[in-house]
Amino acid sequence: MRETPPTAGEREALRDWHRLFGLLLIDFFSGTSFVVEVERDMSLQQQFLDVVIVRRGRGKTTGQLPDGLEGLRDHNLVTFKPHREALDAWAVKELVGHSVAYRKMVSPSLSDLIPEEQLGLYAVAARRPDRPAGQVPWHPVRPGVYDCRWGTDTIRAVVAGELPREPHNAPLHLFSASPELIEFAGRTYQRRSNETSLLLGQLFEGFQAEGLAMPFTMEDFKREYIQRHFPKLTSEERQATLRRLSPEERQEMLQTLPPEEGLAGLTAEQIREYLDRLSTGQQPPARKPRRKK
Repeated sequence: MRETPPTAGEREALRDWHRLFGLLLIDFFSGTSFVVEVERDMSLQQQFLDVVIVRRGRGKTTGQLPDGLEGLRDHNLVTFKPHREALDAWAVKELVGHSVAYRKMVSPSLSDLIPEEQLGLYAVAARRPDRPAGQVPWHPVRPGVYDCRWGTDTIRAVVAGELPREPHNAPLHLFSASPELIEFAGRTYQRRSNETSLLLGQLFEGFQAEGLAMPFTMEDFKREYIQRHFPKLTSEERQATLRRLSPEERQEMLQTLPPEEGLAGLTAEQIREYLDRLSTGQQPPARKPRRKK
């Protein structure tokens, strides 16, 4: 039985999940030999492919890739299905169709197409379909990773909610719709840019808006993420972070640094603000105890 088509509002909400997935991959692959494009326009009718990961050089990637994404080729086409969408036969057909159009677009000419070996097809899903019904032939490779043979093509399918709980899988755990895996990923995902915390906060809020019961609050998430990464930031990055915090949060962050580094991270205005607080008898806020993992 065919499911009820999504409404316009539901389609827009799902599109937001696709965009977040692509933005997170942009952050993950920053500083590597790969460039990530989000919502690649595949036709005049704007049939969007969720993500394209393109190799722009011969350098190596930074760190270990998530399970299922190792062995990236020169052109990697990725379709993503969040927890409210199923990875079904139609999704696989769309991906294969996009690969045909994409190959024509990036080749020198229709008579000189790039080799098929340069294209990799990936399907990332938050969950495995409840009713595969034989539509998509899944062949297990390892936990959370499957190969799907579709005609002459092989699509690598990755189920985020089934991947082992390992730090290198954190980028995909963030989209698993599993509260435990999301919490683990929020603590272990390695920051690549200044905007990562904002991106993860938006992702977290999206889950909360959809009623997913999370074992930690938004404030817990922001505080622990910033505390974990603040000492690793450059002086400029610390300044940008401090400007977005309240005076109490700013003092809490500075307590994670040695005294000389904490002072170096303050502007003259912030130092005066701190001295004013001391002169009026206001003490820096006590650190909140860390919750045991």
